[in-house]
Amino acid sequence: MGEHYELQATLGGRTQRAVVTEVAGSLRALEVDGVALLQDYPARSAPPSCAGWVLVPWPNRVADGRWTYDGVVQQLDITEPENGNALHGLLSATPYTVAHRTADSITLTADVAAAPGYPFELSTAVRYQLSGDGLRVTHSLTNTGSRSAPAAVGAHPFLRLGGVPTDDLTLVINADTHLEVDHRLNPTGASTDVQGTRHDFRTGQPIRNVDLDDAWGGVRRERDGGSLHYLEAPDGRQVQLVMDASFGYLQAFTTRIFPTDEGPVTAVAVEPMTAPADAFNSGEGLRWLAPGETWHLSWGIRYRLP
Repeated sequence: MGEHYELQATLGGRTQRAVVTEVAGSLRALEVDGVALLQDYPARSAPPSCAGWVLVPWPNRVADGRWTYDGVVQQLDITEPENGNALHGLLSATPYTVAHRTADSITLTADVAAAPGYPFELSTAVRYQLSGDGLRVTHSLTNTGSRSAPAAVGAHPFLRLGGVPTDDLTLVINADTHLEVDHRLNPTGASTDVQGTRHDFRTGQPIRNVDLDDAWGGVRRERDGGSLHYLEAPDGRQVQLVMDASFGYLQAFTTRIFPTDEGPVTAVAVEPMTAPADAFNSGEGLRWLAPGETWHLSWGIRYRLP
């Protein structure tokens, strides 16, 4: 797990706290006014189910870990052996370096080196900044190589609302299309309108009624081009995931066995993604960075009262 870095602030008359880890640059904890907005796990445990990871240079899966670049087949390491896929990028075991730190923010950096299956070089940074109602996360990717490099970005936060059991929360996903997958959770290339289907979360569905490892596109945009998705408690409080215009896709994943100090609980990851699974093969949502080009993008978590 490496080092843990704690951020604290008092902004807008509210108190904020976050914990970020050295390994994987992951977001481990977030609180506003003492209300936990991320599912916790035992102190000496590795992040279960990829909790809090930064997903670079791809989120989700590459089918068989195989794709083709310039006519040459590229083979990534298989990191999801049960499905035979390469999962969630190349930085999950990487210790990040602290580039800048204040009481309420931290910037971590890590390099993606050329490797089998990904013959490109990237310099990456992630900045966590506390705000009055939560946290803003900003990613930067720079192509430090000599040829254009494919890239996509995601994150894997397990959201919660304090002591409210996650089964009692309602999930709202403001997206119009559901991405179909095969038995190995790789996209088939088909997408369906969610209207009238069990994949329509635009008006919310209780977490207790669903089992998810699903992706959506066609996110509904706000005026600034971003999008908003959230979990809502019975009392009307919300934990919101906000994504800027670079993030056009969302993954939701539920587990009933997320480990905590009190035993296993239901947890739900609500994952911002700039591209869906298998983007290295489909090209959907994939960003190609020219040599020297830098890409900035951001998302955040907010706590809202009724």
